[in-house]
Amino acid sequence: MSEHLGAMTEEIDRGDLVVGKTNEFLIVSKNILPEAILKTAKAKELLVKGDVYTINDAVERVGLSRSAYYKYKDGVFPFYEASREKIITISLILENKAGVLSHVLNFIASVQGNVLTINQGIPLQGIANVSVSIETAGMAGTPENLLFGLAEIQGVRKIEVIGQT
Repeated sequence: MSEHLGAMTEEIDRGDLVVGKTNEFLIVSKNILPEAILKTAKAKELLVKGDVYTINDAVERVGLSRSAYYKYKDGVFPFYEASREKIITISLILENKAGVLSHVLNFIASVQGNVLTINQGIPLQGIANVSVSIETAGMAGTPENLLFGLAEIQGVRKIEVIGQT
């Protein structure tokens, strides 16, 4: 991930996965996940994209046993899938220069992200702390792509996901 993204670990309440039970989730770097979980995610991606049509073909292609796939399939999904049609709140550390926040907001608008709230503290020592809540339902692309795009904006020093509903 981009060095500008900072830590992206948080708990997410996704009670819609199992009726009557609240599940807790963590967003973690895929670099620390066991190979079986990564292969499960890849197999699910192949199925969703239509590259393969059966679970057997998917697990064969990624080199995973069917039992490992079934063990992890309900507990692993990409970050963007967890964030689709949700509200994410991000914290940004911006340089206190004219137009930086405007570029951030324009980028969010360019990917059809709906800005719900913006909070900016008084800039101190040339740095401004900003939090932005974004509805992702109609967004073009994934929330992960949004974060990468924001990280590329000149004057954005750090981005961190601080909440998700």
